[in-house]
Amino acid sequence: MARFRNPIRLGIFFTAFALIATAGAARALAQASGGFDFKTASLADIKDSESKFVDLAKAIPADKYTWRPGEGVRSVSEVFLHIASANYGLPTMLGAAPAVGFNRQGFEKSTTDKDKVIEQLNKSFAYLESAVDKTSDAELNKRMKLFGGKEGTAGDILFLIITDLHEHLGQMIAYARVNSVVPPWSAARQRPSGH
Repeated sequence: MARFRNPIRLGIFFTAFALIATAGAARALAQASGGFDFKTASLADIKDSESKFVDLAKAIPADKYTWRPGEGVRSVSEVFLHIASANYGLPTMLGAAPAVGFNRQGFEKSTTDKDKVIEQLNKSFAYLESAVDKTSDAELNKRMKLFGGKEGTAGDILFLIITDLHEHLGQMIAYARVNSVVPPWSAARQRPSGH
């Protein structure tokens, strides 16, 4: 386990694990329904990510919200607010109306208060899930210009949202572990049965 003392390696490990688990869940959904419903699978994955982010945000002590792994790297609160910012910002590329009251400028550094950060996570995931739910399959297949002027579809944006969530979930798991916080879903599995 010594090789995982490096938070970057630990983050890469957990990101890879999360992507493998997501692929398995998507295959199970496709088999159960007789076909793959990208939007339904995406919403299920987003809701699972939300649960893990919020549980992790609650588990990390308030005095660790300003902790950062190194100079120039986002702190705990800044990563959580970065996630919320992406949840508010990226759905506009799916055609969603901008989130009321959201201003990207300075958002990641707007607070280190644990309760306020968790509130923003919850609000941003509600906004994201609503935006995805309202996006039709036809809209997901709509061609558009993506980052850097590349051609793609709104479905590519949704895929980007999901992969970005998993990347940052791996990052936050590493942040938590370095600070001796066991992710709640892991802690629940580690408890002896009957307790």
